Amino acid sequence: MINGLPEPTSLKDAIKRAQDHAPYLCMAMEVQPELTALLDEKDLNTALAFVREAGADAENVRQRLRREKRALALALAIGDLAGQLSLTDVVTQLSDFADRSLDEALADIYATRYPDADPAGFAVIGLGKHGSRELNYSSDIDPIFIYDPEKIPMRGREEPSDAARRIGQQLVDALNTRDADGYVFRVDMRLRPSPEVSPVALPVEAAISYYESSALAWEQAAFIRSRFAAGDADLGRYFLETINPFIWRRSLDYGAIRNIGAVSVQIRDHYTAGQKFGPGYDLKRGRGGIREAEFYAQMHQLIFGGREPTLRVPATREALKALVDAGRINPDKASTLSESYEFYRIIEHRLQMVNDQQTHSLPDDEAGLDRVAKLHGLNKGADLLALLEPRVEAVGAIYDELIDSDESITLPQADQALVVALEKRGVVQTGVFIEKIKRWRSGKVTALRSPAAVESFEAVLPDMIEAIAGSPDPQQALVRLDSLIDKLPTAINFFRMLEARPGLREMLSRILSHAPVLADELSRRTELFEGLIDTTALDLPPSVDELAEQFARREDGDDYQMLLDRVRARVGEKRFALGAQLIESRHDPLAIAAGYARVAEASIRVLTDATISEFEEVHGRIQGSEMIVLALGRLGGEALTHASDLDLIFLFTGDHSVESDGRRPLGGTQYFNRLAQRIVAALSVPTAAGPLYEVDTRLRPSGTQGPMAVTIESFYKYQQENAWTWEHMALTRARPVYGSTNACDQLQDQIITILQKEREPETLRKAVRKMRLDIVEHKPPKGPLDTKLMEGGLVDWEFIIHFLQLKTGDALHPQLGLAARGLAGGGHLNENMIAAHELMTRLLVALRLMSPTCDYPPDSSRELIAKSAGQENWDALLNGYDAARQCVIEEWNRHLRPDPHEILGDII
Repeated sequence: MINGLPEPTSLKDAIKRAQDHAPYLCMAMEVQPELTALLDEKDLNTALAFVREAGADAENVRQRLRREKRALALALAIGDLAGQLSLTDVVTQLSDFADRSLDEALADIYATRYPDADPAGFAVIGLGKHGSRELNYSSDIDPIFIYDPEKIPMRGREEPSDAARRIGQQLVDALNTRDADGYVFRVDMRLRPSPEVSPVALPVEAAISYYESSALAWEQAAFIRSRFAAGDADLGRYFLETINPFIWRRSLDYGAIRNIGAVSVQIRDHYTAGQKFGPGYDLKRGRGGIREAEFYAQMHQLIFGGREPTLRVPATREALKALVDAGRINPDKASTLSESYEFYRIIEHRLQMVNDQQTHSLPDDEAGLDRVAKLHGLNKGADLLALLEPRVEAVGAIYDELIDSDESITLPQADQALVVALEKRGVVQTGVFIEKIKRWRSGKVTALRSPAAVESFEAVLPDMIEAIAGSPDPQQALVRLDSLIDKLPTAINFFRMLEARPGLREMLSRILSHAPVLADELSRRTELFEGLIDTTALDLPPSVDELAEQFARREDGDDYQMLLDRVRARVGEKRFALGAQLIESRHDPLAIAAGYARVAEASIRVLTDATISEFEEVHGRIQGSEMIVLALGRLGGEALTHASDLDLIFLFTGDHSVESDGRRPLGGTQYFNRLAQRIVAALSVPTAAGPLYEVDTRLRPSGTQGPMAVTIESFYKYQQENAWTWEHMALTRARPVYGSTNACDQLQDQIITILQKEREPETLRKAVRKMRLDIVEHKPPKGPLDTKLMEGGLVDWEFIIHFLQLKTGDALHPQLGLAARGLAGGGHLNENMIAAHELMTRLLVALRLMSPTCDYPPDSSRELIAKSAGQENWDALLNGYDAARQCVIEEWNRHLRPDPHEILGDII
């Protein structure tokens, strides 16, 4: 034996071991005497070449493939047992045969169902060991079937989805069904999205949309081992090229890596019976087994592969070598993992040769274990266990270290100087602080495990604790700091930054004391705080044009995915900085709200440009057409809060029946609807750089029942003939934020025309009242400071403004402040409504950061909130808030209170 592997021996000796210890191989030799004779004559190459002839007299493709597979399995097994074929030889030939089987079975299905059609429109993506060309003797194959609705052949009244489903089901059956000749491969379709509800084959664009927007972390890891396997090569490669940014991200949320690592812990918990090493040990799922060697490579590939294409290697041993060559993992650990993995896979093959079962567990009885050992060329089962045990222990230890096992770092206990510092600051409950510090120093906090992280933490700890002790609410700040540290993947850079910038420590303590929303964002992305190093970060954002120029800057080599990440990072920094400006009382909350809106509009402009450019590379352009993005709600009114979503409507100009001119042309409606979906995804799908915005498209014509994007003519027609009153109220704050100047100006003019049409005042009043009552019934206030939904709050205020705008046709400004001033100047509105709106809007902007539950905030934050709202103190704020609401209620009753006969009618 060399490293546990048998030295090369004769095929005759291998045949003897197979006959004595592997019933399946023995049966295969009996039913294939011609092949057995070739092997017995010591001619392995001729035997392997004979595989193609094994099914020569078969009646059909299905029978031929089964006979060829049986012959291949026997020839490879004997060559493997004789040591004349390496593990790579075996798994490569099995994987290549799987590709050929899929291709030939698919061609047979096409020839039968669609004899006159080209074999196009249907592709097979190989995942798992098939995807990495590492198939076992008894492996499943784990494919995903995709199809192109525009190219897949159909017969009769068949829909593309029906054709794809039938092809997919027949393909599974062709390989999976067992008959007198056995089977070709077991086919496991559970790696496709939502396998319990999704069809067996997925339309390619829907599959792309899923992986771009909804896929889970484990699905990203699964696609490391993905490749086109069979069918329409152009379709398969298009799919994989398109989702490549989903697999290989330039920067990655390390929380996702931890989630993938947690899978192994769940496997250990679920398969408890196979965890203990010895008879019955699960070679695949057990601690220190095959899966953990694979996960070790894949987790490092996910971390570094986005920026280093040389690491995008599907096969496990090759991936480990690439990681070593790139200097990303320890060579000794990689060598241990690679050598152990090879040995595991060979022993796994021995297990499966016995009875052609998909097993990965060592037999739990002595006789069974001896049989596997003797098949391998050993004397008894104990010899096999002796070869496996040191490898299992070594791999398990390496993997435990990767997923942060319970190793501890001994650190000094809390020092008395911190207690003195706390007492000087007047902190009474010093014990709470000391307990937190002890926990941070315990070695059980992920971010504080490495010596470098501990060093940077200890350097800043005394000053940081003193800063928190001097904050308005030390205990609350401490709790939030504790939560932040718990969520940090590493603490080194964060604490070194705080060490270098004492002013940032003070700012951090205020954020932790007053702004739970910002504290939570900081715990997910500590780099947001780095943006505050530059003092200009506390200035209001510049114009939309300047912001768009900043967001759109690319670095050499940036692709679409990298640009998305950069925009998300830059927008996240701007929004975080605006929140910090509020906490630091640098600017009026009304100016900050306008700043939030400029940041959002610039991000829409840049991401829409980038998405259109990326989309056009595949689908081309539709000449004479363009996309227009219409903003409504707070974005239309240019006054967002930190928590605001974006209300958008997507419109397009031109002839909807014209096709695009790209290599994958689409009709106009389909083109712009897919494009709109991509833009929404670019704005809303979280990535490593964090999420941007929630996007709400329900204000589009016909709501969620209507298409995502409609022609501008359809929009006009709908608004003129079918829109409800509430839709016209929403339209009062409509403002184009993307599109050519000419198209946007025409759209805005048309909106004004729609809003100025004559309305019967009483009908309008009743419709506005009804809508407000519906909101009261279905969406009550969250708390006493819900400045939007409380009676006399901002929703009532806005309804009054919109009612008067539609009634009079005057002051049709999307910005509510300008609208209120115009209506007051025209004698339609009480001038006190202007001040009421400003106070409640300032309060709303502050509460979204400091008390998102709309309940009364902690005492320590009340003065800051009052100051933000322009009031001297908390009591003055409450009095001003009550007065503002009373003003709105009086104005509501003046314009929208029901007539007495309406009330009487309701009672009767």
